[in-house]
Amino acid sequence: MQFRIKDQTLCIAPRDRAALLSEVARRFATDEGFALATLNLDHLVKLRADPAFLDAYARHDLIVADGNPVVWLSRLARRPVGLVPGADMVAPLARLATEAGRTVALVGSTEAALQGAEAGLRAAVPGLRIAARIAPPMGFDPAGPQGAAVIEALRGSGARLCLLALGAPKQEIFAARARAALPQMGLAGIGAGLDFLAGTQRRAPRLVRRLALEWLWRMATQPRRLMPRYAACAALLPALALEALHLRQQPPA
Repeated sequence: MQFRIKDQTLCIAPRDRAALLSEVARRFATDEGFALATLNLDHLVKLRADPAFLDAYARHDLIVADGNPVVWLSRLARRPVGLVPGADMVAPLARLATEAGRTVALVGSTEAALQGAEAGLRAAVPGLRIAARIAPPMGFDPAGPQGAAVIEALRGSGARLCLLALGAPKQEIFAARARAALPQMGLAGIGAGLDFLAGTQRRAPRLVRRLALEWLWRMATQPRRLMPRYAACAALLPALALEALHLRQQPPA
């Protein structure tokens, strides 16, 4: 599945969870870094308005579908992909790193949340080694000197997997920059994944997620912040559906 935005084409690959974990394991085995983005409908809105965000996304090695609308659009285009929520990948990615003898860095949120996330990860992944916990200050600029300082801290830590919880577009802009500076490191944007682990944010119940209603649950809990976001997403959906139908008529690449 692909999305054409201005002069960039963003392709979802690997196509599902199993393919993602296989590719990450291969990269750990060969000391090959990566930048992983988790595409959702909100990102597709922001990508059209933010050139820096789009440029950063285009420099990611791996993009997966983190949102049911993206999955549904892929089916409409007859290029089906699987749902791979970033929050669900935190423990599996950390487990792969541990099995490969690699250490992990946690970047984002707050120091208290990172401590809680580390405790949760250690319980889920026996033998996990955390090389660094970095909670950037409010107003963190991933493209400025603060971003450079975090890159140097990661370099000094020796970590080979960095779980990024900075929120879009900061985590993708930082990941693209750090990917170039730290070619052996894997950088994965996992949004609120660390806060869910730490318990500082509550995730939608499993049944709500299985019914593809997580967006409604989130909007009910944070209406003032999320209603404008979801309105913008809904406004873009018809155009995306038309693009998917157009792609449906073309032979697979």
